[in-house]
Amino acid sequence: MTITERIRSFIAVDLDDVGIKQKIVTAQKDLQQTGADLKLVEPEIMHLTLRFLGEIPEPTVQNVKNILDEVRFQSFETRFSGLGAFPNLNRINVVWVGIVHGDDELRSIFEQVEPKLRQIGMTPDNKGFSPHLTIARVRSGRNKTALGDTVSKMKDLNFGNMPVTSVRLKKSTLTPKGPIYTTMHEVKST
Repeated sequence: MTITERIRSFIAVDLDDVGIKQKIVTAQKDLQQTGADLKLVEPEIMHLTLRFLGEIPEPTVQNVKNILDEVRFQSFETRFSGLGAFPNLNRINVVWVGIVHGDDELRSIFEQVEPKLRQIGMTPDNKGFSPHLTIARVRSGRNKTALGDTVSKMKDLNFGNMPVTSVRLKKSTLTPKGPIYTTMHEVKST
């Protein structure tokens, strides 16, 4: 009996704009100065997750590639603006940069993909779709009040605009030094 390899994967838009990344790194340094216990997302792996797929069998990866090949979208601008937190500022687990322009287009891509993922037997995404870019994860309750205050002060910070011209299926390999993301498939705008 052969065991099918399971691949941890997700569908995303990579953050390819160097200027936006630099502004986010500056914001991350401000977050670190609060003394909160943070795991910062490395700039080279920053992305907007459209749909986390989890550990899926190798044959399902091909099905997801086929689904992505059917997605239709025109290139569009996204604007990265403001910091926020999940689930909220009083109980921060994740710090994110918001999307204030281009969110409808991102949602449209999600809505093209989601029903087809269900057709191939994937469970629905219970969290719903909330376009954001994760920049830090909180590891403990240390200095969470100061962290919340700093996030709140940066709620209107503008990080810049980026054109979205492709959506990628990414493989996530977890390592002790952090995740390594590899593009398995890419679809470009029409």
